[in-house]
Amino acid sequence: MIVYDLVCDAAHRFEAWFGNSADYEDQQARGLIACPVCGSGTVGKAVMAPAVPAKSNQQGQRASLANDDPMARLLMLQRAFEASSDYVGDRFAEEARAIHAAGEARSVHGEATPEEVKALREEGVPLLPLPFRPRARSDA
Repeated sequence: MIVYDLVCDAAHRFEAWFGNSADYEDQQARGLIACPVCGSGTVGKAVMAPAVPAKSNQQGQRASLANDDPMARLLMLQRAFEASSDYVGDRFAEEARAIHAAGEARSVHGEATPEEVKALREEGVPLLPLPFRPRARSDA
């Protein structure tokens, strides 16, 4: 596995994992890589610092990438959220209504039109827009 720091044409930085550099090149050529923040397909490799291990006696002083880079933190939060919720695609409005009506404590994410979002809010269904595009949608 190899990790690349990527940047879109809107200057959003994020990381992505690939099996090897050829996998990255193949996915890039086929237009399969998109920014998780804005969905832009104009993405390239960002300048990266080499991964130099810290001295063994100073490991406790290293700051994590998530603390240093807000985009990395957002990506980690996105992965955690998606792992703990169900992707329902364009059925989001119906699923959210059903969960609310049943009084369930289940998290879902997906797509909804502005009209559907407005109707859900008027009906008192709690929802929160995500600050990223669901990976299930952007990987399609």
